[in-house]
Amino acid sequence: MFQPVSAFLAYRYSTASKQNSFVSFINLFSVAGIALGLMALIIVLSVMNGFEGQLKQRVLGISPHVVVHTAPENVDVTTLSNVIRVTPFLESEGVLQARSGLRGIQIQGIEPKDMVGSIVDDSTYVGGFSDLSPGMYRIMIGRALSTQLDIRPGDKLRLLLAGASVYTPFGRMPSQRLVEVAGLYNVGSQLDDKVIFMHVDDLKRLLRRPADSPTYTRLFLDDAFDYQGVVNQLTEQGFTTDNWRARQGPLFDAVKMEKNMMFMMLLLIVAVAAFNIVSALVMVVTEKQGDIAILQTQGLDERKIMTVFLLNGVFNGIKGAAIGLILGVLVVTQLNTVLDMLNIHLALSVDGQGIPVDLRWHQVIIVTLFSLGLCLLASIYPARRAMKVQPATALQNE
Repeated sequence: MFQPVSAFLAYRYSTASKQNSFVSFINLFSVAGIALGLMALIIVLSVMNGFEGQLKQRVLGISPHVVVHTAPENVDVTTLSNVIRVTPFLESEGVLQARSGLRGIQIQGIEPKDMVGSIVDDSTYVGGFSDLSPGMYRIMIGRALSTQLDIRPGDKLRLLLAGASVYTPFGRMPSQRLVEVAGLYNVGSQLDDKVIFMHVDDLKRLLRRPADSPTYTRLFLDDAFDYQGVVNQLTEQGFTTDNWRARQGPLFDAVKMEKNMMFMMLLLIVAVAAFNIVSALVMVVTEKQGDIAILQTQGLDERKIMTVFLLNGVFNGIKGAAIGLILGVLVVTQLNTVLDMLNIHLALSVDGQGIPVDLRWHQVIIVTLFSLGLCLLASIYPARRAMKVQPATALQNE
């Protein structure tokens, strides 16, 4: 027998053999509840992280992270953290007219060479940004928009801008121009049918601005969620800015709230499984009253008796957490393989390779420690009950 005695006895109770099937049955279901709850929590969190990352990549790959209301040459990016790319930028709202109908759209005037390597450039499957030469009035549109309006590369469309107007014999009319579809992109976001790209010089002309007029500055961030520090630095330098929160904030707030609610519900499942230990240990204490009385008569004090059953619950929690951790990580890493084996084909990633999964180890560690903490908390009441067993009464009933 190893020391300390309390740990030895707790280990024996938590690994009760077939000779005591009742205790073994109780311990088995306590461990299984913790394992299943923790496994479900790890799987769901990883999948929710993956979907959040995909949404961030798709939507914020098109929507500007930060727009500074000044020309690029006025912004000293060396003083800004988290900025990976700077490009001239103009933006306007307009209407795209095709043979099959009209569609309100958002026009982004960009410098084609600065878009190389972006998610939109990587998602282009017909043409490319290199085809947006100044003076040619060519545009890049999303596949969703091309499907809705039955547009093909090379088609001529009429583009009307709300941000500029001209006087005609028929009165004041919005600035308009025939444009040619140079290419299609398919990011897979809700903005695919709303945003079109055009060379910034062509958009200047359509907005009736001089060719040498300044543009705004678009900043690409390494992490779009970490925008506040950049905005604060620019504000301190006297610049006014816009950022993605103004447009897409409600969407990501809704996703974050859904993720947090899922996290809380699954934590409650783990909590229910952990507090099953209360009923399990109460029954163990009831069955082991004779053993407790004998241990007390042999000199084991009340504090050590309490420690025995505290450690019993913790040992069950460690076994359940270990099993749940291993199974959860295993299922997460092999989730798409398992779905393929079951002939369930889901193409939800940007690359169409199944369910997006993002396993974050700090989250795994936190939920595992939380589960162990709940097991310890759930063990306190039965342990205190064991501590209060009266040896004379318990042995009298044996």
